[in-house]
Amino acid sequence: MSAHIIHDTAPLGALIRYTDHAPKPPARFTKKLAAWERRNGVGRLVRKEPARERPTYSSPASITLHEGNFSSRSVILVTIMRTHSLDSDLTFEIAERPAIGMVRVLQDFGGNSELLHLAESREAAELWLAGNRHGNARLEDVSADEVGADVVEGRIAA
Repeated sequence: MSAHIIHDTAPLGALIRYTDHAPKPPARFTKKLAAWERRNGVGRLVRKEPARERPTYSSPASITLHEGNFSSRSVILVTIMRTHSLDSDLTFEIAERPAIGMVRVLQDFGGNSELLHLAESREAAELWLAGNRHGNARLEDVSADEVGADVVEGRIAA
């Protein structure tokens, strides 16, 4: 499916796999492998941005995936986020949706919500939020209604 379908149907917190369908090069070709890894991977959907028109610039609609963190002694040093425009030539698929009972920790930026953390339960989300101060963060439960709507609308197999 396209990035546009992901933008319209995938919930924040879903694991998204993307690919250009090229075969993975051997590890000895480090530059080719690095280029392949930039166009093939998996990440958690953390942001959906609409197109923006400004007097000095315009930006297309996009999705942002959190691909991982590099840390040292439990301190996150670098966070890897990858943003894909909706007109990307890559193929996307929803690898996993958030399960019922999980809780999203969200923060609003410029009228859009960004996923800060996806917790297994409300207690875990509150503990994470207590240890990671974010202004105006809010908790949102993944409900049975949300998952049921995906089944009824044909987004996932029943």
